[in-house]
Amino acid sequence: MLKDRRLPAVLQNLRLPAVAAPLFIVSCPELVVAQCTSGIVGSFPALNARDEPGGPVMLEVWLQKITEALDRHNQANPDRPAAPFAVNQIVHRSNERLARDVEICARWKVPIWITSMGARVEVNDAAHSCGGIALHDVINNTYARKAVDKGADGLIAVCAGAGGHGGPQSPFALVREIREWFDGPLLLGGAVSTGEALLAAKVLGADLGYVGSPFVATDEANAEQDYKDMMVSGGAEDVMTSKLFTGHPANYLKESIRKVGLDPEALPGSWEVSVMPDDSELPKAWREIWGAGQGIGSIKSVGPASEVVDRLETEFRAALARLRADLM
Repeated sequence: MLKDRRLPAVLQNLRLPAVAAPLFIVSCPELVVAQCTSGIVGSFPALNARDEPGGPVMLEVWLQKITEALDRHNQANPDRPAAPFAVNQIVHRSNERLARDVEICARWKVPIWITSMGARVEVNDAAHSCGGIALHDVINNTYARKAVDKGADGLIAVCAGAGGHGGPQSPFALVREIREWFDGPLLLGGAVSTGEALLAAKVLGADLGYVGSPFVATDEANAEQDYKDMMVSGGAEDVMTSKLFTGHPANYLKESIRKVGLDPEALPGSWEVSVMPDDSELPKAWREIWGAGQGIGSIKSVGPASEVVDRLETEFRAALARLRADLM
């Protein structure tokens, strides 16, 4: 178990200094439970829990399923309790479900809230009202300061190499700038796909690594088999940045772009525009065009999420031992 006096209790006693990043569409209750019972924080975007007409509120269903599964694990394994879970809220004004989802998460006492695309005081207040903490995604120091000013308890520095909407800055620059004024919980994302990267995040000054892409290629992930296979076969040069599909720069698998009939080396307008020149409908980001971080070269097979955590721990402990030996 890892302890850090700087961290709030909910982020203490993890098996590894790692939080699983919420993956749009991919993260689901089965994956979150597998991550948490393996000893790291699991997470999912609230918007992944999609309601069917006339059906139950799926966010409620998911929270009940995760909570009950973790309770069962803890009762059966009192000496190896599950790590807590997190729910990601997109707090941009375009999210019409935000108020409802915030109320549901507060009622279920979600322990960790991850907020993205804007910082909102009322969302942080809701997290605090149920005893939770709020961690906010940032891509630069300016956004980091705004998030803390609005009540975020911690920050997630999403740096170059991250899957999806990653930031452009090097972690060497951003972590240092944030640590000059902020001593609270700091996570680092951006090609954090190995135990060595987790250790490097700690050395840079972050408290935990933010691990996303390796969990796409798991049995529990809600991802097509082709997506999982591309993650296994790909490397950093198979990932590209484009603004075309969402209007914001994001990292995608080139092969998924080829799969829908586009040439990733000649996308319309590169990342200056986000419309097709012939006005045809764009392929759907995340559902048809698949996100990936630059760390996918470490993914060698599809298997249980627990095996990803086992690998990360083996690599982390070995890297730590090498570092200690080098410093002696």
